[in-house]
Parts: sequence; C-alpha cells; structure tokens
Amino acid sequence: MRRAEQIELALAPRPDGMPLQRWLYDELRTAILMGRLSSGARLPSSRDLAARFALSRGTVLGVYSQLTAEGYLTGAVGRGSFVTSELPDRRIDSSDRPSIRTRGGRSGAHDRHGDHVDDARPRAIALSARGRLLARTAFQVSGRTSPARAFRASQPDLDAFPFDLWARLAAKRTRRTQRDLLGDGEAQGYRPLRAAIAEYVGMSRGMTCTADNVVVLGSVQQAIDLSARLLLDPGDAAWIEDPGYPGARFVLEAAGARVVGVPVDAGGIDVEWARQHAPDARLAYVTAGRQAPLGPPLVLERRLSLLEWARDRDAVIIEDDYDSEYRFEGNPLAALKSLDHHGHVIYCGTFSKLLFPGLRTAYAILPDRFVDPFVAALSLTARHVPLDQQSVLHAFIADGHFGRHIRRMRMLYGERAEALKSIADRRLSGLLHVPRIVAGLDAPAFLPPGIDDADVAHRLAREGIETRPLSLYAIDRAAPSGLVLGFASVGSDAIESGMIALARVLAR
Repeated sequence: MRRAEQIELALAPRPDGMPLQRWLYDELRTAILMGRLSSGARLPSSRDLAARFALSRGTVLGVYSQLTAEGYLTGAVGRGSFVTSELPDRRIDSSDRPSIRTRGGRSGAHDRHGDHVDDARPRAIALSARGRLLARTAFQVSGRTSPARAFRASQPDLDAFPFDLWARLAAKRTRRTQRDLLGDGEAQGYRPLRAAIAEYVGMSRGMTCTADNVVVLGSVQQAIDLSARLLLDPGDAAWIEDPGYPGARFVLEAAGARVVGVPVDAGGIDVEWARQHAPDARLAYVTAGRQAPLGPPLVLERRLSLLEWARDRDAVIIEDDYDSEYRFEGNPLAALKSLDHHGHVIYCGTFSKLLFPGLRTAYAILPDRFVDPFVAALSLTARHVPLDQQSVLHAFIADGHFGRHIRRMRMLYGERAEALKSIADRRLSGLLHVPRIVAGLDAPAFLPPGIDDADVAHRLAREGIETRPLSLYAIDRAAPSGLVLGFASVGSDAIESGMIALARVLAR
C-alpha cells in the first residue's frame, strides 16, 4: 500500500468561476481515471490536502464523500481514503478527458504542470437517417435575445406588447390558482382556452368548430411534425409550396416524405401543376392566407381545386395561417378551412407571432376524425403545454385584451409596412422592388436578376442588418433573387437607417 507522502498530486489551476468543490472533484476523478492515482493508492488526509491547496477541510471531505459514493474511493475510519481496487483495467487517456469550459470561452484539459492542452474532439454520436434529417434545423438554436433591429422577420414589436397588463393577469391567476391547474391537464389543452380559440376563429376566419376540435400546442412546427408522423409512411408524397417555408419541408422530409415542391405564382400554389405531377400525394402544406415567403393569398379557384383533390384522394391539407391576422386592407381573409365540409383541413395558428415569441403557444383546428389519434400522439410525445400559461392566455382573450391588441398592432404594422415601401421606392429605385404590402409581419423585396441574394444577406449581416435571402426558401427550382424584410419589430427610424445600409451594400 502506498503511503500518502509518496503521492504527488498535480492539480490544474481552477478555471474562473468554477466552484472549489467541483474543481477538486473533477481533478481527483480525472487523476484516478487516467491512472495517475492507481488502484489501492492512499490519498492524503483531508487535513493535509486542505492545507496544501488552501481549501477548507469541509470542501475536501465533501469531495471524498462524493467519490466514495460513486465507487472511486474506499475508506475506513482511522485508515484514510484509498483508490478502489475494483476499477476496470481500461483507463481513459488525455484525449478522453471531458473538456472544461472556462468563463472566457476556452475549453480543454491541462497537463500536470497546469498548461492548457487542446483536447482531441470525440467522434459525433452516430445518428439514424431520420436523426440526420432532424438535425438540419431551419431555426437559430441559440435564440434571439438581442433587441430587434432592421429587418428582423417573423417577430412582432415586443415593446408594444402590454406586459404590465399581462403580469397583472398572471399575478391574479396565481393568487387564485385552483387545484386543477396544479396537476396534469388535458393533453388537448386547457378547455376554457380552447373554447375561446374556437370562438375567435369562428368570428375572424369564418370557421365552424368547437373546443373539441381545438388542440393547444407549443408551436405550429409541432402540429406539422405530429401530423406528418401520423399520416405519412416513408416514401409518401407531400406537396409544399416552392419557394416555401423551410421548417415545414425539413419536418416532412424527416418523417420520410417525398417532398414535392409545387410552383407558386401570383395566385398562390399551382394546384393544377401538383395534380398533374404528383396526384398520389397524401398531404399538402400551404400558407393560404399569405404565402410564405412571396405574400399572395391563395385565390378562390385554387382553394376549391385543392379541397377537391383532397376529397378525391382522401388526403389532408395543413393550412398554416401564421400571421394573416395582420391584414391592413379590409378584414382578414376567411380561412381555407372555412370551405372544408368533409374534414380534410388541419388549420394552424400561433400566438407566438401575434403576441410575443417567448409565449410558445399555438393551436390546431382538427377534423373530428383526426382529433383522437392526434391528441393521443401529443400525450405520448409532449404531454401538454403548461397549464398556468394557458390560463393567463385565456384570461387575456376572454377579457377582450387580445382583440384590442390585434387591432392596435394592425394599425401600427400597417404604418410601418407603408414606411418600408415608401423608403424603398425613394432610396432604392432600380436596386430593390418592394411590392404592395397588404398583410403580415414581413415582406419580400426583389433584387435585380443575377444578384446573389445570399451574398447580399451576408454583407448586410456584417453591417448589423438582419435579412433572409429568398433562396433560403427554394426547394426544387430557383427562387427569384430577393430578401425577406421584417418591418413589424422596429420603428420607422430603424427602417430608414436599415434601408440606407441596404442601399450602400447594393451600390457596392
């Protein structure tokens, strides 16, 4: 048995911000796993180790206790602590050692002298074919916590949201919390909220439905994902607009669908083209209220043709009505689902774009025959959206605040849409064409043919300007050269300064 004084413990310097106990634990465990502390070796007493590294004895005792509980050490009163003799023969080497990320962002291990050494990166976990498709996210996984700037797309004005009112409603609900909000809720969603949603879409979208048709979700993305998994077998064809929303495309492909990009023109998705080229499709995804990203609504003739195809083929249509509540000319258009009398349309809407992104609450209006399997699948994969959040949203709607907020924002965003077009016409004539904006939170802006819109977006990002190239939405054919410009999240001054930067980049 080794004596304590024969063991030389060389511990790496403690990274800034790392707790003492975590640092000592990591260093001792790594020394054991790398073989620097061999099986049966006796560790210094807690007093000696504390004195050597200027630690409290309680810190050392805590680490010894943790390592003993995890099987790295054994000990006996009066005899000390020893490295267990039952460790497996294989030890990790320095390339296996977990990296330690410091406050400054550097990561890696240290050698016995405390010098930083780069780790060999471990191989990535082998993903399934579906896993590789799911890992192709269309979204920014780090989130967007910085203040909005021109031309952030798909985001409402957070400064214009009545957060004080929302906080009062939340506090009131918390004070009056009932037992039924503390336990498991219905997977389908909080029934009072579902009833309020059914009433709202009935008045604003011309749909006939009840709370029994409404499912509350975390996002429209979740509705697309569950629908695809429930309805599509690998190799089944699915229509999607081309150019179209990449989030839907990636989810459909991950479900094993054979995605068919259907051309889009001023009338929306070309249903006749789709019926000729892929009549056997099982599902169609459309943005009928305001085509993403080009903007036009789906004309009535094509709506009826799309419903006829779905009825003939017993197919399903996912209608993603992501932001057409904000229509600046007349009332919002009736939904495609308002024409669906045979149960073929799944209508999806989201509060995350109407109120604020962090709410992460959406809904789907389902045909009667699809409710039970959808809700069962939701229960299996996600259970339900938090009840307290649903309760506050219900109060916001039921007390009339939601309707007033939508009307107020519709006026504000209409003014900003007009400012975007006016400034573009004045400052970028011949370089950028913004068509008339009648709805939504963002708009397409077309560049002259031959200009690489992805390169323009990259150059604008270096100037602090957020845009999305239209090429990002292309599927089977090239999209027109252009950018998606958000106008709702920032004021007219920011829109003008953004246009000045855009003109500068295009002029170069």
